Amino acid sequence: MLRLTRFFTKTLSLRISLTIVLAIAVLLTAALFVMFRFSRKALKEEAFAKGSETVEAVVQNVDNILLSVEQTSGNFYWDILMHMTDSDRLSNDVRRLVESNPQIDGAAIAFEPGYFPGHGQYKMFYAHHAGMAGAREGESPIIMSATFSNRPYTEQRWYAEPLRKGTPCWVNPLKNDDTEENALITFSLPLYSAKGVVGILGVDVALATLTDIVLAAKPSPNSYALMLGSDGSFIVHPDTDKLMHHTIFTLKHKDTDPEFIETARAMMAGRTGSHRFNNDGTDCLLFYKPFHRDSVPGRAMIELGWSIGVVYPVNDIFGDYNRLLVIVIAIVVVSLLLLLVLCRAFTHRLLLPLRMLTNSVQRIAEGDYDSTIPDSCQQDEVGRLQDHFQQMQQSLSQRVGELQQLTDELRRHGRQLEETYERAKEGDRMKTDFLHNMTNQMLAPVNAIAESVERLGDCSEETAPHDCDMIQKQGKIITVLLNDLLTLSLEKPKE
Repeated sequence: MLRLTRFFTKTLSLRISLTIVLAIAVLLTAALFVMFRFSRKALKEEAFAKGSETVEAVVQNVDNILLSVEQTSGNFYWDILMHMTDSDRLSNDVRRLVESNPQIDGAAIAFEPGYFPGHGQYKMFYAHHAGMAGAREGESPIIMSATFSNRPYTEQRWYAEPLRKGTPCWVNPLKNDDTEENALITFSLPLYSAKGVVGILGVDVALATLTDIVLAAKPSPNSYALMLGSDGSFIVHPDTDKLMHHTIFTLKHKDTDPEFIETARAMMAGRTGSHRFNNDGTDCLLFYKPFHRDSVPGRAMIELGWSIGVVYPVNDIFGDYNRLLVIVIAIVVVSLLLLLVLCRAFTHRLLLPLRMLTNSVQRIAEGDYDSTIPDSCQQDEVGRLQDHFQQMQQSLSQRVGELQQLTDELRRHGRQLEETYERAKEGDRMKTDFLHNMTNQMLAPVNAIAESVERLGDCSEETAPHDCDMIQKQGKIITVLLNDLLTLSLEKPKE
């Protein structure tokens, strides 16, 4: 780590390249963050719009089927009321009712016991499509039946609910109903006479019809729609095992997302909205809306308690977005690495003169003032810096040469001064020796004069002239020596 830090610290081109790449990376990251944030927001809004539109379309399409069945049933209802005692007419009406609307899978008219004279049993006229048996013959025949039964129809909701309410209603299929195998929902209308409600007209719609419409609503490839009854049962679901055999709550187990249960309760409460939940490990959005039927004159506006939902996998919404994000990040990383390499190569080439100048300065610092700095072929700041360094090196080399010449001259003068000083010292020594010599020469005459002077005090007349001559003679010798010393001191020293 320390080596790497030192490498970054010493390598200017790498630091410049990293700075450039880092600045571009920051700006690019900020731009991509803003772009992808708004893109994600737009995708989310589009998904919510699609989900809501899909739910609304499903509600409208299902309601169109229900309305067509209700209107068809209403068209025959009054004729049935007028001919409730005519068995042949009732059978014909039931048959024509099934034939008149392709959405109707079957129809039945059931009467209370005793309504037909001489029979104390339930009477029912029933017609339904033959299905595949008729298709093999190139047609879709209607199978008719008219039966008496001791089994009370009040055990069946399609009969019991309108009988109890006295109003038309749609009845959800239940597990114990006779329609379980055919997966039907029934529109039931009470038949009135002077005695009150004497029978029920039931018109069946195959759940397969509704399922085709609901499951065809797919805002994305992996999304699907579902429809819940008022008790939480699945009226439409892509998993047929859940139809009629389960409710949203019987499927609850330890791995069930609590958000899904809360969403189901919100759907059953007739709310509109969306929830995010985990569906078998898949993150999903559920858009839901209560099933409200359009208000049409003469239509019995009874709430069914149904709810439509569209399960929208989050991956369908953001899958391409996430893949694009990964691709863009990969491209950005590769581009930044490529940019780093190119910047490193460019700055390395651009800074070659600086490295050359660094080496030249190092040699100059080591004393090689004649180190040659070549001419620059660049016109930018680096080129001008190289030219100035070249001028500085030439000027420094010239000044150093001048200083060297001056130093040599000073050394020569110093040697001359040293030689002169030595000669002066030799001259002083010689003068000192000369003075000692002169002094020594004058010492004998002086001593002789001193002795003569002492003798003069005690000498006789015969010896006095001799002593005087001696004093005079020795005095002349001293005078000559002093004159020679004076003459020598006045002479100029030889260079």
